[in-house]
Amino acid sequence: MRALALGLTLLMTGALFAEEGKWRQLFNGKDLEGWTPKIRYHEAGENYGNTFRVEDGVMKVGYDAEKYPEFNETFGHIFFNEPFSNYRLRVEYRFVGDQCKGGPGWAFRNSGIMIHGESPETMAKDQDFPASIEVQLLGGSGKGKRSTANLCTPGTNVVMKDELFMPHCTNSSSDTFHGDEWVTCEVEVHGNGKIKHFVNGKLVLEYEKPQIDARDAHAKSLAKDGDLMLSGGTISLQSESHPCEFRKVEIMELDE
Repeated sequence: MRALALGLTLLMTGALFAEEGKWRQLFNGKDLEGWTPKIRYHEAGENYGNTFRVEDGVMKVGYDAEKYPEFNETFGHIFFNEPFSNYRLRVEYRFVGDQCKGGPGWAFRNSGIMIHGESPETMAKDQDFPASIEVQLLGGSGKGKRSTANLCTPGTNVVMKDELFMPHCTNSSSDTFHGDEWVTCEVEVHGNGKIKHFVNGKLVLEYEKPQIDARDAHAKSLAKDGDLMLSGGTISLQSESHPCEFRKVEIMELDE
């Protein structure tokens, strides 16, 4: 009974997923092979300003002054070139340095993992965010509370506590992470079913039934045969004006 109880505890916290099954590395630690950038005001595939780069085995989001004298709402995303539906995604990230000049206040130490997203090719040239479910990554300012692994919904909605949840963002129950420490964020995704956010192994948020927001004309145009429900899509990482780093991006596909 004690072994069963321990197993259930590990399953609930997410620790069991790290020990069983096979993890596949989406980021090879050497280059951006398998990934496609899409930066606002630029075509899909153009890595404007070398915004996304690999240095010392780490995928970095950076803003060289020559190309970014001002951020000018040049939001970017880098997409893995394969869609997924049922999986466990694990990302290790941290924020570093100073925010790019002109970046919006809310984007200070702000990035994200976009799941169930559209492809970079379907985004308009001046589109800021892909229609997707965002696992919002935030860093603390050095004082006060600021949770991470929050939920934001560009062009989407979810069901939470059996009700359609339509606010754009909601906070998780995570701790606050100040400074440049590495944080592990995991997302457990079951197609159009449950989605759970974990931070350093702790469950901090859950919801279900991800779906396109019919109020968003672009997102609605992506619906197939009028079906607003989302069961899968792309995975991408954000560039939102604050330098950040990703040293691990790996996935464990689940057999549903």
